[in-house]
Formats: sequence, C-alpha cells, structure tokens
Amino acid sequence: MTEYYTVKRIDNSRLVRPMRSAEVRDFWRRLAAGTGLASCLLLYAWQHFECIRLRYNIEQLGSERSQAAEFNQQLRLEIATLRSPMRVDAIARRELGLTVPAPGQVAPVEGPSEAVLAQARPVAQPARP
Repeated sequence: MTEYYTVKRIDNSRLVRPMRSAEVRDFWRRLAAGTGLASCLLLYAWQHFECIRLRYNIEQLGSERSQAAEFNQQLRLEIATLRSPMRVDAIARRELGLTVPAPGQVAPVEGPSEAVLAQARPVAQPARP
C-alpha cells in the first residue's frame, strides 16, 4: 500500500496577532525617547557646524579687513606723494612754464582780517495759510 501526502496551501497573510496594550505603550514610549534623542543630536550637530561656518566667515572678514587697511595705507601714501610741494613746483615749472615771481609783481590784497567762507542771509518765509 502506498501512502499519498497532499499539501494544503494555507494563506496566513490575513492573520493578525493581537498586541497587548502594554507592548504598544512601550513601543510608543521608546519611539518618543528615540525621536527626542535624535532631535537633540541633530540640534547639537547643527549648532556645531554653524559655529564652524561662522568662524570661517570671521577669519575671511579679518583678512579682507587687513587687505583694506593695507590698500588704504597705499592710497594715503599716494595722496601724500601727489600733494608734495616739491612735485607741484616741478610740474609748474616744467609743464606749465611758470617761474618765481619777480619782486613787486605780487601785491597783497586788502581785505577783512579774518577770512569768511560764507555768510548766511535771512530769507523771508512765505506765510502759510
């Protein structure tokens, strides 16, 4: 006698094991603790990298400031060179053909003892209705 075994295919996909309420509460509690820990770590990392970025910006601004100060010093030196009386005298003699005035050629002008740049004049304001 031969025995035959038949295989029955059982579909267990629709079966759901009921969970105890204590397990569900424990799951949500652990999930909340994990979320809180992850958010604290992300906040710390964000602050840390923001601090590093700001340090780089401060260093870059410091170098730009030193370059600006050096450029400012060069410009001041150039202004001093251009305003040099010897340079102005040399240009006046060589390029403009000016000479030293002869005695009696320049006469001082009589004027007020103190220089006045501008005088304020009162202006009549029109009456407002």
